[in-house]
Amino acid sequence: MDDMEAVYQRYAQTVYKYLLAQCHDPGLAEELTQETFYQAVRSVGRFDGRCKVSVWLCQIAKHLWYQHLRKRKREAPMPEEPPEAPGPSAEEGLLEREGRLGLLRQVHRLPEPQREVVYLRAFGGLSFREIGDVCGRTETWARVTFYRSKEKLRNGGADDEE
Repeated sequence: MDDMEAVYQRYAQTVYKYLLAQCHDPGLAEELTQETFYQAVRSVGRFDGRCKVSVWLCQIAKHLWYQHLRKRKREAPMPEEPPEAPGPSAEEGLLEREGRLGLLRQVHRLPEPQREVVYLRAFGGLSFREIGDVCGRTETWARVTFYRSKEKLRNGGADDEE
């Protein structure tokens, strides 16, 4: 594997966007990004190269995010609504027009991995290629999953099986 400084320079933004899509808090996303790379340095010897470096890093980030949620759940109740996502996007405009809260409830009811793909695209601003990397799939898979999720939401069928 390249030296960790080069790895950080290349993948820090991807990890940060992934975490921001999960937590909707820029400060927390930055903190978890730093912790992700710290954990990566500690466990670089266990990286076997069977997946892309970006996937490995996002898996570490996902694990840290879940740890944070478990810790926060023990300490205090979770807020019912996520904070505002940074910066408007095309998807954000759609959310505004169709009733943001109702649509977010529908997105939350989507099955995995559709829910995660919608969050990463709409709130994290990740490209389909980045989403594919994070999920360990292809860019085409990410595009198709996002399209099917949007169709399911348009038809009000978020509770249907895929």
